[in-house]
Amino acid sequence: MILDICKKAQAASVQLAKLSGEARAEAVCKMADALEANAEKILLANKKDADAAKAKGLKLSLLDRLALDKRKIANMARCLREVAALPDPIGTIISTWTRPNGLVIGQMRVPLGVVGIIYESRPDVTSDAAGICVKSGNAVILRGGSDAINSNVAIGDALRGALASTAVPVDAVQVVSSTDRRVAEEFMQMRKYVDVLIPRGGADLIRAVVAKASIPVIETGTGNCHIYVEEDADLTKAVPIIVNAKCQRPGTCNAAEKLLVHEKIAEQFLPVAVAALRAEGVEVRGCENTVRIVADVKPATEEDWYTEYLDLIIGVKVVKDLDMAIAHINKYGTKHSDSILTASFDKAMRFIREVDSAAVYWNASTRFTDGNQFGLGAEIGISTQKLHARGPMSVQHLTTTKYFILGNGQTRK
Repeated sequence: MILDICKKAQAASVQLAKLSGEARAEAVCKMADALEANAEKILLANKKDADAAKAKGLKLSLLDRLALDKRKIANMARCLREVAALPDPIGTIISTWTRPNGLVIGQMRVPLGVVGIIYESRPDVTSDAAGICVKSGNAVILRGGSDAINSNVAIGDALRGALASTAVPVDAVQVVSSTDRRVAEEFMQMRKYVDVLIPRGGADLIRAVVAKASIPVIETGTGNCHIYVEEDADLTKAVPIIVNAKCQRPGTCNAAEKLLVHEKIAEQFLPVAVAALRAEGVEVRGCENTVRIVADVKPATEEDWYTEYLDLIIGVKVVKDLDMAIAHINKYGTKHSDSILTASFDKAMRFIREVDSAAVYWNASTRFTDGNQFGLGAEIGISTQKLHARGPMSVQHLTTTKYFILGNGQTRK
């Protein structure tokens, strides 16, 4: 089964790479139309998934990621149209130069080829990834988790139906309908046909893919994200930023999981911040100083500082200064998204330079680490590694380069 899918994807990728940017953009727009036209079918399939997840006791923050409604489907379609409108990266000349022997050497952007996605309970990933791949000239194979299988298949059917009326081969988008783990493991070994594999999900999924795949992997990281409040921060702005970062959608990878507070303002600020978080239903776990300052805070363990909760839980630590905050983030963080709240330009720039994360903020919520929020239309994942891309990945990040050399009879001596 998976071998056949991979062969079809490779054949489709060759045809897709030959198409014009206009043809690929038109196909993505038709995919958006198909989502809206098939909304009722998609919602019925999603209800099956959501009902099964509720019966299994999936926590509310993860149910939020799984459940679709008409507004979310409209947003999925909007994201596809934004992707379609992005500049076409394929064939872009990055640079050219002329050697002393007269050779003109240049670099241009080309598709990666076949992109494999292994992901968990996020049906919107199916449409986002498909649109980004088609726009960037890549075929895509989508293997979602069992919790969203009905939703993913319904979305995939709609997208493939749209491609049937375009120049893009239908097999440029394929959804693996099997939830058998052995099929996923077989997929990870298809290096002959798949050029890159992108896992999206929790730490266990990403570790398993990295350990088992023979295909090159771009890691999309877990988000143990931090907000650090400096002694000179505007505290009236700090509370809304922290509450937004933690509570708006706690099951996302860019939600804040840890709050660090400078010791000089801890006595003043922590009672206010903790009260605001508790008003939103957040469980607070704190260091010794936090426990001393605020009543009924659960003591944090060493494991807490490493944990991505994906829930209404936050760890709070009082730190001595900026040095300690940066050291803590670089030790316990996952190189995803971290923010400093300060009035000082110099402190902010030092934090931005020294915190080793894909996205580093000054006076803003970490929830903005998102392809759509960054103006990329959508994202195929948020990479926390340093090769081949870092941060939210969209159309331009699913390309590689090739050299082209223009000669006039030159031979090497």
